Amino acid sequence: MKNAVNDGVWSGTWVARRLGVELEGDEHLTDLLGMALRRNPKRAHLLVSHVLGKHVPQSPAVVHGHGVRLGHRVRALLGDAEAARAVVLGYAETATGLGHSVADGLALAPYLHSTRRPVAGVTPAGGFEESHSHATSHLLLPEDPALLAGDGPLVLVDDEFSTGNTVLNTIRELHARHPRRRYVVVALVDMRSAEDAARLDRFAAEIGARVDLVAAASGTVRLPEGVLEKGQALVAEHERADAVPGAVPGGEVSRIELGWPAGLPDGGRHGFTPAHRARLEAALPGMAARIADALPDGSRRVLVLGFEELMYAPLRLAAELERTVPAEVRYSTTTRSPVLAVDDPGYAIRTRLAFPAHDDPADGPGERYAYNVAGAGFDTVVAVVDSAADTPALHAPDGLLARLAAHAPHVLLAVVPAHEPHLPERPAMLPEPLRGPAFSSYAPDEVGWLLQDLSGVSLEAPTEEREEAVQNGGAHYAESLPVEYQPSERYQALFHAALTTSADRIARAVGVVTETVLTERGGTPVLVSLARAGTPVGVLMRRWAEQRYGTELPHYAVSIVRGRGIDANALRWLAAHHDPRDVVFVDGWTGKGAITRELAAAIEEFERVEGVTGFDPEIAVLADPGSCVRTYGTRDDFLIPSACLNSTVSGLISRTVLRADLVGPDDFHGAKFYRELADADVSVAFLDAVSARFAEVRDEVDAAVKELPAEDRTPTWEGWRAVERISEEYGIYDVNLVKPGVGETTRVLLRRVPWKILAKAGAGADLDHVRLLAEQRGVPVEEVADLPYTCVGLIHPKYTRGATGADGRAVNV
Repeated sequence: MKNAVNDGVWSGTWVARRLGVELEGDEHLTDLLGMALRRNPKRAHLLVSHVLGKHVPQSPAVVHGHGVRLGHRVRALLGDAEAARAVVLGYAETATGLGHSVADGLALAPYLHSTRRPVAGVTPAGGFEESHSHATSHLLLPEDPALLAGDGPLVLVDDEFSTGNTVLNTIRELHARHPRRRYVVVALVDMRSAEDAARLDRFAAEIGARVDLVAAASGTVRLPEGVLEKGQALVAEHERADAVPGAVPGGEVSRIELGWPAGLPDGGRHGFTPAHRARLEAALPGMAARIADALPDGSRRVLVLGFEELMYAPLRLAAELERTVPAEVRYSTTTRSPVLAVDDPGYAIRTRLAFPAHDDPADGPGERYAYNVAGAGFDTVVAVVDSAADTPALHAPDGLLARLAAHAPHVLLAVVPAHEPHLPERPAMLPEPLRGPAFSSYAPDEVGWLLQDLSGVSLEAPTEEREEAVQNGGAHYAESLPVEYQPSERYQALFHAALTTSADRIARAVGVVTETVLTERGGTPVLVSLARAGTPVGVLMRRWAEQRYGTELPHYAVSIVRGRGIDANALRWLAAHHDPRDVVFVDGWTGKGAITRELAAAIEEFERVEGVTGFDPEIAVLADPGSCVRTYGTRDDFLIPSACLNSTVSGLISRTVLRADLVGPDDFHGAKFYRELADADVSVAFLDAVSARFAEVRDEVDAAVKELPAEDRTPTWEGWRAVERISEEYGIYDVNLVKPGVGETTRVLLRRVPWKILAKAGAGADLDHVRLLAEQRGVPVEEVADLPYTCVGLIHPKYTRGATGADGRAVNV
C-alpha cells in the first residue's frame, strides 16, 4: 500500500523478517495492516491499522468511510426495527472513533464508548479489563443509566478482534446485569484462531444469545516459539535509536475558537444520540470554516491530530476540512500505547514524539505519543483536545504543543469543551455509622462502620470462579465475596499459639504507632480504619489511648478498593462531622504499597471534586515491611494473628463490596455481617489478649518512641521494587498477582488461587500457619535467600479452572 509512511513497501516486512511472524488471510489484509513492536511485556507485536487514524496519518474520508460502511452492514444485518433498538459500544482508546463511525452508518442507534477517565459522581454501568493492554481498566459511564439497560441488540466495536477475550469479558459483564438476545461484534479485522472462534460460539450458546461478527477483513497471525522474548530483545536493541527526525526551529503555536455548540457532547464517553448527531452535522461546516480561515497561506499538507479517546470530533472536523480546502488533509491521534519506532520503509511506526500526559489522568503521570508525525512533511498541525486536557502540561516546554512545533512550522490548537454529565442532586444527609451488636461483634463504642449492610444479599462465589472472573476481566474483585474460610482445628490451634507468642510484640507495635500519632498529630486524632484489616488495629490504638491517657478517640471504618479508590461518601460524612485535619487513616500492614498509593490519589481527587481539604493521606500501620509509610509500629515482617483469619477476627464483617447495582452514587460501600459465624468468632478475644499486655510493654514503647526522631523514616518503597523484580523473575508481569509479606501471603492462601509461596530462608514460627495452609491447598513453598519479606504469595498467573483440581488444590502448569 503506497503512502507517505511506508514508501511502497509493506509496513509489516521488518517485523515479519526478524520475528518470523506471518500474516495470513484476505488479499486486502496487508492494505489494512502493518506491524510494529510493542514496548509491552505482555505482547510482542502490534498490528498497526492504516485506516484507523490512530498511529498512521490517513485521509479522514477513508477513516470515517470504513466505519460507516461497517455500520451499513450492521443495519442490513439487523433490519431497521432492531437497529433502532440497538446500542453501539466502542472500546477505548483505539476504537472510540471507529465505533462512533459505525454508529453513524447504523444511523438509528445511540453510541457509548468505554473510558479510562473516571468522572466523580457518575456511577459506572459496568467495567472490564483488557488483559494484554498497557492500560487495562475500562469503565462504562453513560449519563443516562437506561442507555445500557434495554434488551435490544448491543453492537460492540473494536479495531481488531484478536482472541476475543475483551469482547467476551464485556458481554459477560453486561449480560449478567441486562440480558439480551442478540450481540453484534464489529471489527476492521478479525484475526482470531479457529479455537478462538469456536470459543465465541460456545459462549453464545452458554448465555442463550445470538452473537454475529462483522469485519472488513479476516486473517491469522502466526507466531513462532519464543516470539515474546525475541520481541523484547529487539526492542532493547533498537530503543536508543528510536527515530525522531531533525526538528525545525521556531514553529508557531496559536489558538482557534471552534464555536462548538453548547451542550453538545464531545464524543461518546457519556453517550451520543442520533439527535446529537444531527446537531453536530449542522455545526460542522461552520467549525471547519474557522479552521480553514486560520490555516496559513500556502498550506499544502495539514494534519488534524486528535487526542487519545477524543478521536471522533477531530475526525469529523478533519473530514469536513478535507472537503473544503485545497490542501492535503490527514488525520491521526495521540495515544498512550508505547511502541518502538524504527525508521525503515518496511516498518509501520517510522517516528515517535513522546511528551508528558496533559489531562491529569487517574492512573498518574506518564508518557504519551504521537506516531508518524515527525518527518511526515506537515506544514500545519491542528491539535484538537478537550478542555480537560487544555492544561499547563499541554503548553509546557516539553509538552505536546512544543514537540509538534519542533516538527511543523505552524501548530493550531482547537479545544472542544469536555462534556459534563448532568448529575442527580445528592441527598443532604448520609446515614449514621453502623455499630455493634447490630452490625459486627465489636462493642458499639469501639468502631462505627461507614458502610451499608448487605447481609441479606448473596455475594459469595467459589474462589476459583472469582479468580477466573477477576483475571479474565469479567469482574472486579470487589464485586463479589470469597466463601469464608472455615479453619480446621489444627489451624485454629496455630492461631491461638501465634497469638500467645506474639501478643507482646503486637502490643509494642500498637503502642509505638499510637504514641507516634498522638505526638505528631496532636489534639484528639480521629482514627479511620481501612476496612477490614485496619479495623482491629484501629480498635487497639483506641484502647491504648484510653488505657494510658483516659482519652476516647473517635474510630470509624471505611472502605477502600484497589482500582476504585476510597469511599467518597464516607469522606463526605467525616468532613461533615470532624475536622479533616484530625483524621488519621489506619491499616494493618503494608505489602507493596498499592493501597498507600491508592489512598493518596483518591484524597487528591476528592479534594479536587469536593473542594474539601485537610485530609492527610499518610497511613498509620502496625507493620510496614514494604517501607511505604512514615508512621508505623515496626518495619519487621512478622505474623499478625489477625491476618490468619477472615471475618472471625474482624468483628464478623466481610471484605467490602462495591457493585453498581448494589451501591449507588450516594451510598456507602457495602459489607456483610456474618452473624451465623458467632461460635467461631475470636475478634474480641484477639483484642483482649493484646490489650492485656499494654502495661507490660509501656517502658519498651517509651524507649522506642524516644528514638524515633533520630531515625530516617522516609519511605524507600523497597517493597514495591522487590515486587516488580519478583514479577519479572517468575514471568508473571503483573504486580497485582504478587502479594508480599506474611499478611498478604495468608490472604492469598485463604481467598485466591495460589501458585507458589516464596519463603525467606530461615523463617521460623511466623510461617507455621502459611506452611500449613500451603500443605492443605497443595501449594509449593520455595525457600529464597534474598527476600526483603518473610514470605511472598504468588497468585496463579495463568488462571483457568484447570489451575486447581476438583479438590481445590493447586495444579502447577
